[in-house]
Amino acid sequence: MSVADRLRTVNERIVEAAERSGRASESVRLVGVSKGVEPARVVEAVEAGLTDVGENRVQEASEKIPAVNQSFSVPPRWHLVGHLQSNKAKLAAALFDTIDTVDSLGLAGKLSHVAAASPLPIMLEVQFAPIEGRFGFDPGEVAEIFDEIVTLPNVTPRGLMTVAPLGLPPDDIRHVFRQLRECRDQIEAAHPSLAPLSLSMGMSEDFELAIAEGSTEIRIGRAIFGS
Repeated sequence: MSVADRLRTVNERIVEAAERSGRASESVRLVGVSKGVEPARVVEAVEAGLTDVGENRVQEASEKIPAVNQSFSVPPRWHLVGHLQSNKAKLAAALFDTIDTVDSLGLAGKLSHVAAASPLPIMLEVQFAPIEGRFGFDPGEVAEIFDEIVTLPNVTPRGLMTVAPLGLPPDDIRHVFRQLRECRDQIEAAHPSLAPLSLSMGMSEDFELAIAEGSTEIRIGRAIFGS
């Protein structure tokens, strides 16, 4: 299948999942994750209607983003969806339209200091399992951290994101996503002027479960671009 065909299939699945949950498919933003994908295939996806692209690595993105953007008068919106080291914060802030993996108060402060365009949209990553190599705020502390980050200049928290632990049965995956939604609802109640806040949860293996639990952004790589 071509990238365009894969994208069409994913969009059809989004529509079906949203309808099953009584939601409008337009309430779910699709972020196509292009880690390791050559620029020509990303261009193909954007030409086929993909409006948001996610990259995991700042260094890879520093070459890919200009290579893709030169093909469009209105380029896609670029998301950083991988772990960001603070020493690459300045470059990331210049490259990306939104940083979706802010996992510490220190990183938020660094982005606030170096943001190339103000305000820089960011998402707070929440981690529901202590897994080596995974990053994020404890769900029990994220509301308090949000209260601090919202006071920082030059950044605007636009929501929460998470990655469900691998190997869980569907009911447990849905429980993780439900917990993130509950965290979001708690924060919205405390900060009504910022509502609605986004929920970035769901990837190729579990995005239909995430949509059922209220995800507003799903991050899809393999199902669009192949293995």
